[in-house]
Amino acid sequence: MGFGKTADDSRDARSSLVAMISGQPDRLRRRSISLGVAPDDAQDVAQTALLRAWRSIETLKSPEPGQMCSWLDRIARNVAIDLARQHARASVVPLTDSIEDPQSVQLQVEIREILDGALRAIQDLPPTLREPLILSLAEELTAPEIADRLQISAAAARQRISRARKRLIECRDSASPGSAKHS
Repeated sequence: MGFGKTADDSRDARSSLVAMISGQPDRLRRRSISLGVAPDDAQDVAQTALLRAWRSIETLKSPEPGQMCSWLDRIARNVAIDLARQHARASVVPLTDSIEDPQSVQLQVEIREILDGALRAIQDLPPTLREPLILSLAEELTAPEIADRLQISAAAARQRISRARKRLIECRDSASPGSAKHS
C-alpha cells in the first residue's frame, strides 16, 4: 500500500473502480480502439488494463471519477503501447531466415513476368473475345452456357473462344525471346 494510504482508502478506490466499470463496461475497449488498437485485440487490452488498475489501485491519488478516468486512460494507453511493441518485435524476421535461393527468386521473377504478360494479352483482347474466354476458363462454363449468358449462339461462343486462344498464342509467340514471325 502506498505511503499515507489506508485499507479503507483502497477499498473505497476499488469500490469506485467497480462502480465505474459496471456503469460503463465497454469504456476501456472503446478507449483501446480509439488508441489505434485493432478491434480484435481491444477486449484483451481492456482486460489487461483493468487487471493492472486493480493491482495498482493504491497508486490512485483520489477515487474521484475524473481522476479515475484519466488514470484508467493512462493505463489503457500503456497497455496499447506494450501490445504495439510486442507486435513489432514478433513481426521482425531474422535476415538469415529470409534469404532465399537466388535461383528460386529468379524463377519466381520469370513466372511473374509470364503471368503479367498473359494478363496484359487477355486485357488487350476485344471484349467480344475476352468475355467468352474468361467465362470458359475462369468460370468453367460450357459453350451453350456462355452463349446463353452473352445472348449469342453456341457456335458463336465456340468460335470466339477459339479466336481468343489463337490471338493469345500469337501474342505469346511474338513475345518469346528468339522467336521470329514467319510470313
